Amino acid sequence: MTVKRISPAVLHPLKEALTLAFWYKPDLRAFLTSSLQTRELVSQLDWTDYKRSIVAQLVDSLYASQHRYFDELLNLILATADITDPSHLKKVENGAAKYTAAVEALDSLRAVVDPYRRMRSEEEEAERRRARDKAKAETQRAINEKLEELRTLFYEIHQLDPQPRGYALEKFLNGLFALYDIEAKAPFKKRGEQIDGAFTFEGEYLLEAKWRKNLSAVAELDSFASKVGRKLDNTLGLFLSMNGFQETAIEVHSQGRAVLILMDGADLNAVIEGRISLPDLIRRKKQHAARTGNVFISASALLNEH
Repeated sequence: MTVKRISPAVLHPLKEALTLAFWYKPDLRAFLTSSLQTRELVSQLDWTDYKRSIVAQLVDSLYASQHRYFDELLNLILATADITDPSHLKKVENGAAKYTAAVEALDSLRAVVDPYRRMRSEEEEAERRRARDKAKAETQRAINEKLEELRTLFYEIHQLDPQPRGYALEKFLNGLFALYDIEAKAPFKKRGEQIDGAFTFEGEYLLEAKWRKNLSAVAELDSFASKVGRKLDNTLGLFLSMNGFQETAIEVHSQGRAVLILMDGADLNAVIEGRISLPDLIRRKKQHAARTGNVFISASALLNEH
């Protein structure tokens, strides 16, 4: 292709469209990975930064290095303009307003994108779309294959005695969090009859996981909540009890300012069956706790909301 230049006038609408069309950073990262052929452009971004800053960093660097990345910047402009209905935004809090803002930003980008479409022949444009769709399909296939492995492991765990079951659960959780690029501070470790760890996902979390015959009681949640309380104010706790929780434990920890969200084995089963992703499950449990104060809602109840 003849070397051409992207006008700076398109940069602002591109940044706005990218920022508003993807509310969560993992979704934005997946889109960028499927849209750009040079994967290092995505991996080298600072994903701990604010979403708007991440987008600006990428777009500005592509624009400044058009001698190297002209095709990549053009790919990004056209792929973003191809987002016609960001309906996934309707599922988040204040989703209607977020959806409207994203549609307006995408319309503004499309209003200036025609000159860039003409930079490509129909054949080149068709090839770009095929490459993008192939990358998406490959990513989803890899996720499905890993989920199948984890599904097999999960069902096998149920047949084990308590001691090997604990180590198998540790391996399972490490694999599950890694699949969704949720950053664990260190591999989750089994200590006695529980698994401890910490991870970063739109904030800081401590993790405690238990697989015992009895339902987890108030005292167990009290102990974990005290650990969380000794951390910085924005730290939350994710307590996984494979066999569930006593009703009184849920009720007590749903009073006042909640610092825990709760998950059980049925929730994990929904994840490995592909009915809900782990990031979406954690995010929506947190939203539910923030809105209602209730620290536990099942995955099945969340899925029945829509």
